[in-house]
Amino acid sequence: MARSALSDAATAERRSATLGWLADRARERPMTVRRTPLDELDGWRSDPATGTIRHHTGRFFSVEGVEVRVDGGAVPCWRQPMLNQPEIGILGILTRTVDGVAEFLLQAKVEPGNPRGYQLSPTVQATRSNYTGVHNGRPVRYLQHFLQRAGHRVIADVRQSEQGAWFLQKRNRNMIVEVGAEVGAEAGFRWFTLAEIHHLLAVENIVNMDSRTVLSCLPVGADAVPARDRFTAALQASMARTDGRHDMMTVLSAVTEARTSTETTTRPVPLRETTGWIRRDGRIRHESGAFFEVVGVDVRAAGREVDGWSQPMFAARGRGLAAFVVNETSGVLHVLVQLRAEPGLVDVVELAPTVQCTPATLQSLPALPAPPLLDLVEKAPAADVRFDCVMAEEGGRFLDTETRYTVVETTDPAEPPGYLWVTVGQLQELLRHSHYLNVQARSLVTCLHSLSTPAPRRTL
Repeated sequence: MARSALSDAATAERRSATLGWLADRARERPMTVRRTPLDELDGWRSDPATGTIRHHTGRFFSVEGVEVRVDGGAVPCWRQPMLNQPEIGILGILTRTVDGVAEFLLQAKVEPGNPRGYQLSPTVQATRSNYTGVHNGRPVRYLQHFLQRAGHRVIADVRQSEQGAWFLQKRNRNMIVEVGAEVGAEAGFRWFTLAEIHHLLAVENIVNMDSRTVLSCLPVGADAVPARDRFTAALQASMARTDGRHDMMTVLSAVTEARTSTETTTRPVPLRETTGWIRRDGRIRHESGAFFEVVGVDVRAAGREVDGWSQPMFAARGRGLAAFVVNETSGVLHVLVQLRAEPGLVDVVELAPTVQCTPATLQSLPALPAPPLLDLVEKAPAADVRFDCVMAEEGGRFLDTETRYTVVETTDPAEPPGYLWVTVGQLQELLRHSHYLNVQARSLVTCLHSLSTPAPRRTL
């Protein structure tokens, strides 16, 4: 179990220093990102027959077309562009123990899609093409600790999905590896306690998506301090429980049943034949103006594996919303998760946030049904909002794409069809295995963990 340092004053001081450090890195190693027509991207080609956009090496990723059919779905069939990145990258965080306190090595890293520049990223955040040197760039620092683990203790090592609405069966290896106290922090890296990271989660666009997903896999115990209020006591009890309103077998069986009964097929189609999508003015967009766009960027960056490159990116049309609705039952906090099918998931269905949507899309297309409990989340009184912060999605593939992550408490313990009340401990148990929680739910698990750390939990 990881243990956090608990000094609020020291943590607040370190938080201020971290924000200053990220600002200094931005000045010392700036990145410039310029929109470029898709047909003018250096090193990228559009197949004249299909329209598929891929790198001339055949590596990294491609933008392809798919047709999705969902029997009984609100929208039974549609076509769309998707990112196809079949290789499995490494998202890894090193940890060490100093004076009985766990520390985690994060790097200050900027990605072309980051809306706020430099963010706190995992020790290693690299695709297989990156760390095998396809781009002929600089070697990935600290990579050897994840590839050659003899003498190290592996805390977490599991393959997890990424955005199932945009990636076609994309997975990354999420790893946490313990090293000795002698491992230092190179330039651009710093050691942080878990409490420090938890406090920084309340700052918009600072802890990146890859750090959040890796940290969700950490077996976190409640801090050894008295609970400061009823909610924290219920959360601590929930983190320690792998049984609740449903036992684990019931939860596992529900996921298996949903995967077995959900008739969803995703098949490739030419990108040029994605009905409803228009390729014009150097980009691809939906005819409604909703959902997302495929755009091109030219990037110039100092201090990266390579100093410049071009690439396609997805850019969301509107800020996303991912919410956990929680409820205290017999002194134990329960989280309402939905069994959600997404076209790009390897196993069709994963556990997802209570509410996961893009409100702007629902406003643009009123024929689309609003998800259950959206009103409860959007109209929640401030006293019921336990966490609320805007965080960027993965900046290597998504341009200026943000999600509002929030945790809202309710007194209504009703369980709608297709949803399950689970404890935080049950979510942590599922995270020891692949493909049970989607990437938005994993971010929210990390946010829940942060609520057990003594501190005010409102956005800074």
